[in-house]
Amino acid sequence: MDLQNLAYALTQVIHNFGAVAVVGGAATALWLTPRQPVLERSLAWLVALAWAAQIISGVSLGAISYYYYGRFPDISGIATAALAIKITSAVIGFILAALYLSRAVRWPDATCRRIWQVLTGLGVIALTAAAFLRWFS
Repeated sequence: MDLQNLAYALTQVIHNFGAVAVVGGAATALWLTPRQPVLERSLAWLVALAWAAQIISGVSLGAISYYYYGRFPDISGIATAALAIKITSAVIGFILAALYLSRAVRWPDATCRRIWQVLTGLGVIALTAAAFLRWFS
């Protein structure tokens, strides 16, 4: 068995499920009517952990390449921009989800809704950037 490919594949599985949870969790919370704060808090945990999984698995994919090839993947142009967009989305998404968890009980409904809109948008942006990163690498 090729351990390099196994490491990539298992890490990619985590990355893919993280992407599903980032978008699905935020979109679910966004479309709850009426608001359900207890469920939204659970979804905020899901989204925060999913963004963390995105960050950790993304770093791991680069680390696997570095371990096996002695360098990071050779990307440039559009792929580099897409990677920067993914990283920025993940960091902002994680921070927003963490803020939601720590402060949402004191926020008005409109603020909570806006946070879920932004989190959904960040997930969509990150997924879109992933496609560009994949195909322009």
